[in-house]
Amino acid sequence: MAKPNKKGPTRTVDIFCAKCKTQLFKYRKGGKGALVKCFKERIVEDHTQTPCICPGCGQEFARDTLVRGTPSLKMIGGKVSFK
Repeated sequence: MAKPNKKGPTRTVDIFCAKCKTQLFKYRKGGKGALVKCFKERIVEDHTQTPCICPGCGQEFARDTLVRGTPSLKMIGGKVSFK
């Protein structure tokens, strides 16, 4: 399978916890679909202390995984929102 584009998209989105509205990431997202996964190399700003755990409410919002051989975070449905 092909690896994700190294340079990546230029559009950034802010990712928030759906429960407490704490900002989790600033992420370079491609496309206009739902947020299913976040490639770690595309995360511009990380506001979490523990990976995949919301700093505000302590809820797990993602799982660490490999997608196409690249480290990424697989989002749990309904746990995050983005603008």
